[in-house]
Amino acid sequence: MLTLIFAIVTGYLIGSIPFALVIGKVFYHTDVREHGSGNLGGGNTGRVLGKRAGLSTMALDLLKVSLVILLVRLMGGDDNVIALGALAAGIGHCYPIYAGFRGGKAVASMYGFLFGLVAFAGRSPFYFILPLIVFMLVLIPGRMTSLASMVSTVAATIYICLQPEAPVIKAVQLIYCVLIIVRHRSNIDRIIHHCENKVSWIPKL
Repeated sequence: MLTLIFAIVTGYLIGSIPFALVIGKVFYHTDVREHGSGNLGGGNTGRVLGKRAGLSTMALDLLKVSLVILLVRLMGGDDNVIALGALAAGIGHCYPIYAGFRGGKAVASMYGFLFGLVAFAGRSPFYFILPLIVFMLVLIPGRMTSLASMVSTVAATIYICLQPEAPVIKAVQLIYCVLIIVRHRSNIDRIIHHCENKVSWIPKL
């Protein structure tokens, strides 16, 4: 029980670290919440501050969830506990206590969950590689991070649910999938109306 409490509390607090806000204010003297979509994620950070800031934010948001998995594993947590800790981190990312509960859309958090399962829980590299490949296959021709994020999330969820996996891990991945799609409601509307923001640094095919 103590390990579960540690996983949830630590997961939420680490997940709440708003790297988009930190990078924007420290290196660019800009609050990304006041620009673009106002989202504290790598996509909006990249549009507002440039590719380097966006990619750095994505990487750090991914790694903070993987860090939670590592810490919980070191505390003796089993697969169920590390999965719940990773989910708490994703919720912290979306609703960060340090940034007025206005956060990102959990895409990098989900990838951090998948990477952590591969690196610290002995899962197949395809848990992480497959959705990443799908992400790039959708992103490069369409140049929409939102669409690539949702499609790759669905692909990861289907793949994991087809594996002989622990029910809690499948459930956490399903929750991540629903959370990511719900957090992209406005993006879905813009995609339908052909006015979604596109990544400017990817050339048109």
